[in-house]
Formats: sequence, C-alpha cells, structure tokens
Amino acid sequence: MLKVKNLSVNYGNISALRDETIEVNDGELVTLIGGNGAGKTSTLMAISNLVPKTGGTVEFKGKDITALSPDRIVKMGLSHVPEGRRIFPSLSVYENLITGTMGKTSIRREDISRLIEEQYMLFPRLREREKQAGGSLSGGEQQMLAIARGLMMEPELLMLDEPSLGLAPIIVEEIFELLLKLKRKGTTILLIEQNASMALSIADRGYVLATGSVILEGTGNDLLKDPSVIKAYLGG
Repeated sequence: MLKVKNLSVNYGNISALRDETIEVNDGELVTLIGGNGAGKTSTLMAISNLVPKTGGTVEFKGKDITALSPDRIVKMGLSHVPEGRRIFPSLSVYENLITGTMGKTSIRREDISRLIEEQYMLFPRLREREKQAGGSLSGGEQQMLAIARGLMMEPELLMLDEPSLGLAPIIVEEIFELLLKLKRKGTTILLIEQNASMALSIADRGYVLATGSVILEGTGNDLLKDPSVIKAYLGG
C-alpha cells in the first residue's frame, strides 16, 4: 500500500532522514521506533508532504505521491494524526469531527451522520461529550478525538504519531486496544510510538530508526526479542 524509497529530508544543514526505505502492506500494522531525533516524525511529515524532501520517492496504492499537495494525499485515502493531537480547542467534539470530512467535497449529510455514529461506537466517551469544547477534554479524550477525526475520511492508511504521549497507563491500554480493533476492521496503520514494547507487541512488522536511517527491521515479535532492541529501547 505504501512504499517509501531512499527518502531524505534536511532541516537547513541538519539531516533528519537519510535514504530511508520502508514499506507498509495492505492490512498491516507497522511501527517505527527509535529515540528522540531518530526521524520518526519527519518520516510521516514527509509522506504527507508537510516538509520538503531532498531525495527519494513515496508511492501510495501504486501511485507516485512524492510531489502531491497534502490535501490531495488525504483525498487519496491517507490520513495523518499528528503528534500533539492538534484538535480545535474552541470547537465542540461534534464540530471537530465534522472538520475531518472537509476534504470530501461531495459528501452527503447522511454520510456524515453515519461516520460520526461510527466514531461514537468506537469512542463512547466522545458521544457523552459531544457538545463540549475540545479544549475542555482530558488528554486521553483529546487523543481519542484526534484519532476519530482522522477516521472521518475513511482512510485506507492511518498514520499515527505518538498516540500514547503523556497519557496515563490505563488510557494508553485503551488506545492500543482501539488500534487492534481498527486493524481487525481492515484499516492499515503506520504507527510511531515511543512505547516500543507496546508498539512491537501489536505490530505485524517494525522498523528501528537511528539518526534518520533504518538500522533494523523485522516482525514485531522478532524485534521484541532482539538483544540490541531490548538494550536500547525496552529497558533491558
């Protein structure tokens, strides 16, 4: 579904990504792990074309999207839930969800109602807080809202950047259970996550990034058992 080949990104004189190559197959949950500054967020930003690339190509569903605008990429079925949630704090939960459909110019009212109901089924707490301002929600609820908004476009590939960041352990477990539920429903997922143990435990495959390059790849189970991964990322 997604092929990233020899991707490079620079911020001034600083190299954020160097010849990165990754793939995500249809129906997979793939995770990128690595320390701060490894290039994880830059990878998603470059795929969405939110930062300029200095080299490499990105293909989505067999089509070259390297130079496409971010809004066209979203319309093709690739949804990006950024780090830090980025919800609209002054808008209600319902209004935040509506903004997730803005790329669908021909969407009908009944489709919007169906999509919102689907999100409320996945996130019952959002239904309870439908009229509350997004900024009044807890951190976990805001993260749920950010994911739900990303799902309003009915994406074929959902990219998530640090969904567990700053959340209580019990909420983190809820988020990961949700990711598994989405995967079972057929959503392909590319996940960035600092909680490497949890990410690898639910991932089909994973890539380990360091200083902007892939240094290791394998199945989630294999990486969980890899001594170098255990030492660097799993507290071993």
